[in-house]
Amino acid sequence: MTQAPAGSEDPENPPDGDDATGGRLLEYPRGGPTVLRIVLGSHLRRLREQQNISAEDAGYTIRASHSKISRMELGRVGFKERDVADLLTLYGVLDPTERAVVLSLMEQANTPGWWHQYGDVLPSWFEVYIGLEEAASLIRTYEVQFVPGLLQTEDYARAVIRLGHPEASPGEIERRVRVRMTRRECLTGTEPPTLWAIMDEAALRRPMGGREVMRGQLVHLLEVNKLANVTLQVVPFDTGGHAAAGGPFAILRFGEQSLPDVVYLEQLTSALYLDKLADVDKYLHTMNRLSVEAARPEHTARLLTALLDQL
Repeated sequence: MTQAPAGSEDPENPPDGDDATGGRLLEYPRGGPTVLRIVLGSHLRRLREQQNISAEDAGYTIRASHSKISRMELGRVGFKERDVADLLTLYGVLDPTERAVVLSLMEQANTPGWWHQYGDVLPSWFEVYIGLEEAASLIRTYEVQFVPGLLQTEDYARAVIRLGHPEASPGEIERRVRVRMTRRECLTGTEPPTLWAIMDEAALRRPMGGREVMRGQLVHLLEVNKLANVTLQVVPFDTGGHAAAGGPFAILRFGEQSLPDVVYLEQLTSALYLDKLADVDKYLHTMNRLSVEAARPEHTARLLTALLDQL
């Protein structure tokens, strides 16, 4: 269990030789800066291990501790060009073309994401999630209390944010709403991720913002449900107990095979990012059980329409 997303600390299936030489590093199609840092860090770790060089020796080379090497290899910090260049030399990467590929990836990884302009209203632990979300090819999420953030209307999002930040100024509320609306754009952009969202019926019956806001939210869900890359399911009340008794969570999967799936668990003042195989497998099993226990996707439109008629 970690407090920040980890890279491939113990990959079950290491990449082939092409990736080890850096040839595929710039081909990752959904390369947001957060994931690019993880990709670059994983690449540096593989280079170090291939040369049987300890983290302590690598740290000494760049005038740092072994813990900094660990943070770099896990993609938890930005990269300095001098440090990366020195590590490449230490690891025997002397070919100018190969070095240029790695350094170019470093520049991309250090480029601030669009969400950095909202750093005044976003905690750092959530900025990490936005970066992972933007780079994910598959997002599976389960929600109990609210409609998932990627599916919220502007008015509904405003009501939810006011509930969580009752002392925030109107300006701060609007900035937080804008972040959520910008995140939402990924579903209809180029190369959109696949979103598979399961919601408890309680999330759809709780009148956030009042009746008209909920009507607008349900109408929006009916529209989003038509998208080819979106699957919506509802766990109805008559199901009784279900697999996810522990609360909401999300599982992110990436197009880059060297990156592990990441489970995201949000807490009141922080978040957990799990990528250990045993943890991820448990949550995948739970999500799969939820998808069986929930009403089938083809019934979602009928359920939403029935809820809309009751408002």
